[in-house]
Amino acid sequence: MKIIFAGTPEFAVPTLQMLLDSEHEVCAAYTQPDRPAGRGRKLHPSPVKELALKAGMPVFQPETLKTDEDLRQIASFNADLIVVVAYGMILTQTVLDMPSLGCVNVHGSLLPRWRGAAPIQRAIMAGDEKTGVTIMQMVRKLDAGDMLHKEECVIGPDDTASDLHDKLAQLGAIGLAKVLEQIKAGTVHAEKQNEALVTYAEKLEKSEAVLDWTQPAEQLARKVRGLNAWPVAQTLYQGEVLRIWRAEAINDDANAEPGSVRCVNKTMDVATGKGMLRLHEVQLPGGKRMSIQAFLNAHDVDALKLG
Repeated sequence: MKIIFAGTPEFAVPTLQMLLDSEHEVCAAYTQPDRPAGRGRKLHPSPVKELALKAGMPVFQPETLKTDEDLRQIASFNADLIVVVAYGMILTQTVLDMPSLGCVNVHGSLLPRWRGAAPIQRAIMAGDEKTGVTIMQMVRKLDAGDMLHKEECVIGPDDTASDLHDKLAQLGAIGLAKVLEQIKAGTVHAEKQNEALVTYAEKLEKSEAVLDWTQPAEQLARKVRGLNAWPVAQTLYQGEVLRIWRAEAINDDANAEPGSVRCVNKTMDVATGKGMLRLHEVQLPGGKRMSIQAFLNAHDVDALKLG
């Protein structure tokens, strides 16, 4: 098959690499324009662009896919299929109709649960026991197309959003490879989504990073995991922002005011609305991530209050 690939972040890279290694012809890569990043705010190419250029593919970075020039360019490839993985741009119906086999999307959840921008993080924060990837036929409505295949993944008790991101990125490539074989064999089966089961994964906001110590420890632990590696859970420590990278809920009722700190044997436990949150890895402004043992060696926090 002749395939156009559209994707941007690291999540899309394993799928593009699978396509490059396959029998199919990837005729072009579409990705977001270079964006400023880092302290110098220099323009940086997307991970998909870096891989595509390394593979010698033509790369296109339009601001939209709506101009006549953009549409003519896509049509000129006469592609059989467009594969979309976290592209970050909505495809118009005109584009969706161009390939003879349509457009398929690799989405990081078990649809219809967690349509939208942050399915990996929301699954962890909601306490889901499993997630996965869904390969679906694309339609104009967000993540609402017919499902072609799913790959499931158990969410481990210590999995962060970063951990799960990497697992699902690999599963996306595996799932798409199976769908391409089914398309080739004419055995692909499309299943409609049950609209009654739809949930939406809203985009993460920086304001969500602040921990509310009146919430239960189990809920806060999931939030810490779900916000790792962005925007990273945080609280106030003596007027400074303390980022919390790793933590776990402890079934221990301290009968203390939420946010109160208790230190025993080089552990740092924080009272919550229910139970204690044990901090494992933290970071102060301008400093590096450090184990809680290293943090306690330099700071006396017993009986302090966070937040």
